[in-house]
Amino acid sequence: MEALKFSRNDIDELATHFEAISQKVPLHPINTRHEYDFAVRALNALLDAGAADEGHKLAPLADALGEFIGDYDDVHHRLPEASPADVLKHLMLANDVRQSDLPEVGSQGVVSEIINGKRELNTRQIAALAHRFGVSPAVFFAV
Repeated sequence: MEALKFSRNDIDELATHFEAISQKVPLHPINTRHEYDFAVRALNALLDAGAADEGHKLAPLADALGEFIGDYDDVHHRLPEASPADVLKHLMLANDVRQSDLPEVGSQGVVSEIINGKRELNTRQIAALAHRFGVSPAVFFAV
């Protein structure tokens, strides 16, 4: 495999773009609660802009940011082991939400299949549920 080489102009251009992006989206491991809160707000903004759709140009950025958030959560917000379906059931119960109250996920039948473990949540559904319940999308990823 041939090594990738950057010219001085390439490096300057990358540095400029990286700095501009980093002001909006932290592209590094998260180390503090302040960075975590900023990252969650940035991820929610990306998801609201459509980056939950795997075909969206910013979907890889949202995925990378989600990884950084997930890594921080693994260390600082250790959750009891729960399947995404169990998390959804808990949130529905805690918020008095019925299956038919979740059209952003799908029909009542789709929600039932998710809750019963017959269907997995997709990124669009995770984004919608995280937004609805005001939680990090990371809570819907299996441990």
